[in-house]
Formats: sequence, structure tokens, C-alpha cells
Amino acid sequence: MTTKLAPTIGRHDHPPQPLGSPAPHPVRRVGPVDRAAMHLGLALIRWGRRPATARRRERAVLAPESVDARRDLDRARDEQLALMLIRLR
Repeated sequence: MTTKLAPTIGRHDHPPQPLGSPAPHPVRRVGPVDRAAMHLGLALIRWGRRPATARRRERAVLAPESVDARRDLDRARDEQLALMLIRLR
């Protein structure tokens, strides 16, 4: 396709402006209620994004399952270290 179209002659406003002078918008003042609502909204956002702290469970540490699991992990780690020491000789 080699067809080229000539641009239309005239005025091109981007963004298009209405003809004539537009009436100025009245300035709306921010009242104390609006300000308080904005502060409340920001406080709720901050409160919602606060970091969650993990609760400590002292009973889980003393549970027999966790004690057995910890012993198994220690045993596996000791075996792995022993294999690495033999390999270094």
C-alpha cells in the first residue's frame, strides 16, 4: 500500500478544546471533615499493611514429635559431615 492521505487543513488541538473561552471551574475548599476522612483512610491503610508477627508456640518446641525430628536432623547432619571429612583425606 503506497497510498498517502493528506492531512486535513485546519486547527488541531490536542486534547480538543471547546470553541470559545470556557468558564473557570469554582475552586472547592477542603473542609475539616474531608481532611479527617483522608487521615482516617491513611491510618487504616497503614494499619492494614503492618507486619504480622509470628506467635511463639512454646508447646510445639517441647512436643515429642519435634524432639524426634530434631534428633533425626542432627543425626543426618552428623552423617553428612562424617562423609565430607572422609572425602577430604
